[in-house]
Amino acid sequence: MHVGDYDTLSLAINTLTKNGYEEGFRAENTKIVGSKTSKEYLPDELKIVESYRFEGMSNPQDDSIVFAIEANDGTKGTLVMSYSSKHSQNVELIKRIPKK
Repeated sequence: MHVGDYDTLSLAINTLTKNGYEEGFRAENTKIVGSKTSKEYLPDELKIVESYRFEGMSNPQDDSIVFAIEANDGTKGTLVMSYSSKHSQNVELIKRIPKK
């Protein structure tokens, strides 16, 4: 995992998007879903290529990780996982995505 390679989460996402990671993934109940294409993936159909962690300046619950992900069909995108208690991501499903 890379830590601190980008100053902000938005800079990381913008740079990854410019590098071809254009899809936005989200972890729902049982599948990872592409926001643009609505394609659904199981964790083993994806690979985490890179990850970047960001720590909140004043509150540890502001911590987040952005993952650069490649799907087995060639789709590339990002997925943001927040450590906040107020998020809708299925964290356990994200943890099942293998690292490249």
